[in-house]
Amino acid sequence: MKRYLGLFLRGAGMGAADAMPGVSGGTIAFITGIYEELIHSIKQFGPSAFGAWRRGGLSGLAVHLNLTFLLPLLAGIALSLISVAHLVGWLLDTHPLLLGGFFMGLVVASALVVSRHPSDWRWWHILPLVAGLLMAYGLPSLMPLITQIGNPALLLVVGGAIAISAMLLPGVSGSFLLLTMGLYGTVMQGVRSFDLVLIGLFGMGCLIGLFVFSRLLSWLLRHHHTATLQLLLGFIVGSLPVLWPWKELIRYQLGQEGQKIPLDYRYLTPGDYALLTGDSPQLIGVLLLMLVGVVLVLGLGRLGDSATARPRSSNESHREEGSDA
Repeated sequence: MKRYLGLFLRGAGMGAADAMPGVSGGTIAFITGIYEELIHSIKQFGPSAFGAWRRGGLSGLAVHLNLTFLLPLLAGIALSLISVAHLVGWLLDTHPLLLGGFFMGLVVASALVVSRHPSDWRWWHILPLVAGLLMAYGLPSLMPLITQIGNPALLLVVGGAIAISAMLLPGVSGSFLLLTMGLYGTVMQGVRSFDLVLIGLFGMGCLIGLFVFSRLLSWLLRHHHTATLQLLLGFIVGSLPVLWPWKELIRYQLGQEGQKIPLDYRYLTPGDYALLTGDSPQLIGVLLLMLVGVVLVLGLGRLGDSATARPRSSNESHREEGSDA
């Protein structure tokens, strides 16, 4: 029971992070010690599941899919997404600086947690680290090109596939990519109003993204573990500029519903922000919430380090190897 509650709370943290532009649920999964089990469990959804069902029935299928892990986690994610979706707009509109400071603290500490994981680091691991930095920097600027698809239904499917893939990556915010694609408001409104058509199209894209991207990540973690961790660290560090609280939007594109899709920012000091906007930079409050974010992540990191890894039987390992063939 304690394990299920812990997984539910981790899922709630992932859902809350995914609902906030600029933060990734994958980061929460990583720092709480469940990231690799999550990726490998998602990968099990595929043709190999039919073989497990034929061999062992529903109980064999449940073991193959690791449902005792996924179900409480997904319950936490779903409940958190539904509840946080009602608060996100208000928080972003009324407390953007404080919110940015808190999540910047989360991500900075997450980078520290992730950076101490590799034990066999080599100098050439700088290359995937730099690749992660460049990809995190460049992805948001490429996302507005997705809007040229034109067909609203296809746009939702493609947006769902991209967003869910990003949510699996620590440091890459699926919500922020949705924002740059002009879909964030549409999807959040659809969740709040239970628009089944919109949710179905977006969900279809999510399933496609999960099926493809989880297999890629699982293969990379199994065959190039340290290099992949460095790539993920690059994503996390590369996401930090987006969360800098004091910035000015200098280039944007109008979405289909007239909303501003951010393309580029000018990053300011607190003093310059006050001079430019005439508003208080709320420096003390932002720094305090940054510290709260750091302490929270370090505490979650300790929880992840102390968590007992689920032992994998030889039968499970054999099935996984067979499914990769």
